[in-house]
Amino acid sequence: MRKLIIIPTYNERENIELMVRKVFSLPGEFSLLVVDDGSPDGTAAIVRQLQADHPDRLFLLEREGKLGLGTAYLAGFRWALERGYEAIYEMDCDFSHDPDDLLRLTAELEKGADVAVGSRYVSGVNVVNWPMRRLLLSYFASRYVRCVTRMPVRDATAGFVAYRADVLRTINLDKVRMKGYGFQIEMKYTAWKLGFGIKEVSIIFRDRTMGTSKMSGSILGEAFWGVLGLRFRRFDKRQTE
Repeated sequence: MRKLIIIPTYNERENIELMVRKVFSLPGEFSLLVVDDGSPDGTAAIVRQLQADHPDRLFLLEREGKLGLGTAYLAGFRWALERGYEAIYEMDCDFSHDPDDLLRLTAELEKGADVAVGSRYVSGVNVVNWPMRRLLLSYFASRYVRCVTRMPVRDATAGFVAYRADVLRTINLDKVRMKGYGFQIEMKYTAWKLGFGIKEVSIIFRDRTMGTSKMSGSILGEAFWGVLGLRFRRFDKRQTE
């Protein structure tokens, strides 16, 4: 499979070069698309410098201003589908997701899963260095999503995900509504409602050691109210003929 990792960035100069070099050290010939939302700290400039060493595998999509996590991934999905990638990954830049686990997500796609989720909660609670308040908020948010939607995914808010391209071609990306924390829930729920198989892979999530978190109260509020609306939405496959 042709594999593309999408990493949205905003002020990640402390992490981006380390992440690029780590990804390209892995077996499996991953390509990497950085979607940068006008980082004032020069993140995009670092990527451009690194492109000289990896012209065929490292790509940069620059946007003006902070337009939201969900829109960054949607732009990346469209970019990937236009170029024929077969496996498309979401991953954070701050090493809270271990790049080595990309191989485990890939293995699940190769076994037949349509969506592979790097899950913090499928085998207990595997989170390191998070404040207790944030851990409880994340854990019970996933419990809340399962209760409301009945979706059999224990870590619905996970941001470490691998999709087969067919899933993203089938989902009508133009109708994805949530842009922040809720985006991850909406994508998984839509894939599940359309009949795609989701496999959770147990990972250890480690809080970032460099840079700052982008979480905010408005992002969480969107997720809370947006989940309630998912139960009443009709999900149609996108017409691809």
